[in-house]
Amino acid sequence: MTIVLATTNKKKVEEIKRMFYGFHIRFLGLDSFPDCPDVKEDGKTFRANAIKKALAVSGHTGCAAIADDSGLEVRALGGAPGVFSARYAGANADDQKNVKKLLSEMKNLKNNDRKARFVCCIVFSLPDGSYKTFTGYVTGLIGEKPKGFNGFGYDPVFYPAGHNRTFAEMTDDEKDSLSHRGRAMKKMYKYLRKNLFLKY
Repeated sequence: MTIVLATTNKKKVEEIKRMFYGFHIRFLGLDSFPDCPDVKEDGKTFRANAIKKALAVSGHTGCAAIADDSGLEVRALGGAPGVFSARYAGANADDQKNVKKLLSEMKNLKNNDRKARFVCCIVFSLPDGSYKTFTGYVTGLIGEKPKGFNGFGYDPVFYPAGHNRTFAEMTDDEKDSLSHRGRAMKKMYKYLRKNLFLKY
């Protein structure tokens, strides 16, 4: 069985390959399908964007597909940056600019008013249009200044609940064991392992 991952990120492809080692599955990234059309992520939710990407890729390639969308939601900001997490400070913003804008908008907020959560929705779809969604969450607090140099995005200012280090201060394995993406991936893994009889 071939599953196309709706990403050109080689690290994501390798991560999923490791998770499904020993299964009769061939994973391909979008770089194997250069004619695959770009999907505009204009959904109002992470789930809507992930479904749109997964269905577009499986429909175009004729293979099963996996897509995800994720981001940060701050309670005191009405759920912002939400689906705009990657472009919070503008269309061409980088991680540093996004974090700077977030901290600026939260400068007067203290303690529990800085509650936030990371959200990840992963979608597994088939060429016939059927799909299954898997969502993972991790709650925590937004710090007042960046700390740490690992990870990406808002990791330097996010303290997962029960921890006194940001995601950017943790190792990859530590973060993966707690993260929204890791939790969504585990749900998808259990589903595919139960429903696809592909193991050696």
